[in-house]
Amino acid sequence: MKILICNAGSTSLKFKLWGMPGYEVLAEGKVERVGSQRGIFSYRSARGALSRDELDVPDYTAGIGMFLDALSQGELRAVDALSEIAAVGYKTVLSKDHYGVHELTEDVLDGMRAYFSVAPAHNGPYLEAIGVFQKLLPEVKQVGVFETNFHRTIPEERRVFPIPYEWTQKYGIRRMGYHGASHGWIAERLQRYRRVVSCHLGGSASICAILNGKSVDNSFGFSLQMGIPHASRTGDVDVYIVPYLLSQGLTLEEIYDGLGKNGGLKGISGTSGDMRDIEAAIAAGSERAELAMRVFVTHVLRYIGAYAMELGGLDALAFTGGIGENSAELRRRVLAGMAHMGVRIDETANASGSGERRITTEDSAVDAWVVPANEEYMVVRETYRKLV
Repeated sequence: MKILICNAGSTSLKFKLWGMPGYEVLAEGKVERVGSQRGIFSYRSARGALSRDELDVPDYTAGIGMFLDALSQGELRAVDALSEIAAVGYKTVLSKDHYGVHELTEDVLDGMRAYFSVAPAHNGPYLEAIGVFQKLLPEVKQVGVFETNFHRTIPEERRVFPIPYEWTQKYGIRRMGYHGASHGWIAERLQRYRRVVSCHLGGSASICAILNGKSVDNSFGFSLQMGIPHASRTGDVDVYIVPYLLSQGLTLEEIYDGLGKNGGLKGISGTSGDMRDIEAAIAAGSERAELAMRVFVTHVLRYIGAYAMELGGLDALAFTGGIGENSAELRRRVLAGMAHMGVRIDETANASGSGERRITTEDSAVDAWVVPANEEYMVVRETYRKLV
């Protein structure tokens, strides 16, 4: 059985075709700069690879069409006909009343539309991509593996916000939990540990408390705005900042842009939300970049500490995601902040190792690991299970 996984971003599309149940990657592709005349397309199959740039990619229809053409036509094709694809699976984020793994019926899509304002940067691209695939591959099943799936085991007392309970009941406002595919992968890789805190640190970042392989808390809230700072989203802030800024003459649109597009690491550092840029700015002497790093580390440690209390202790800590996997300095600072818990960093493994590895010493009271993310594996597995 062949299953295509699509990861849709605001200006990018990533694809991977899997042969199941053997988890064989048959082809993969990427379209960047969707919506421009300077698009970039790359594709690879067992027969070879290609890369093209300066392409006119006006919309998702064009980008998805490029990949499907390469997949089924020419010397590098991985299928003889698109009808060989049994399903298209997506790492979808949020749908009202649908929090697990679902075939993307109109009812489920309506749920995504109902929560568009909660996750506009995520639901928008996925709704568009799903619509294109429905037109181009009308006979192929569409499956959404929602980010909330892994977090359905979080206890109610950690889901409910201290708001009027009628709002919780009427509007469904509660902690949802996201990055489920990533944290679920960590739970499986570190299943020998009972109490684990998973740190998915990247452009979008979250912390998850895992007990006996199940999610019991997550730093995201009702939306993906909460929790630790993100690349350009603020994370946790005082909600009364909004009415105060309104009283100071800012418009609601300006405030939303500040909170969602110009906040986080980008807002503090004054450079960008990319940790590589921030580390370079720190090396060049930027005090604001240094402050952004310290704020980020502080929030990560705050959640780790809270979750260690909820778990009744801590056996293992995992770093994953773009920052978690690639920033040795970030990991060093976080682990240094846990020295009072008996955490002992292995400087060599942290600074120069690669792939999945432990980065603490044998005598460390908590084992810290770097675990490369593998969200697509989790999505294709759940999609396959839904079909069979």
